[in-house]
Amino acid sequence: MGIQLMGITHAKQKLQRTLLARIRAMSAMSNVPKGHFAVYVGELKKRFVIPLWYLKHPLFRSLLDMVEEEFGFDCPTSALTIPCSEDYFTSLTSALSC
Repeated sequence: MGIQLMGITHAKQKLQRTLLARIRAMSAMSNVPKGHFAVYVGELKKRFVIPLWYLKHPLFRSLLDMVEEEFGFDCPTSALTIPCSEDYFTSLTSALSC
């Protein structure tokens, strides 16, 4: 059981490093202020620029976990795409900003 738990922990750390590297690369290529990153949301892939600290918030982490389970993070455009509705994403980020 301990070995399996360590494997899960290692996989999560690797995913976080991969995700942060991808975010940094995207930020360097686009107009994203320091301390923020861009995500694309919904069917129309509307671009949102959000603070990096959202990555540590449990609600946002939960959304990313659901996205990873459903779709994975292997995106050919190197852009983080979140396939939820724009309304849901806006509500979530508004709640995080309070």
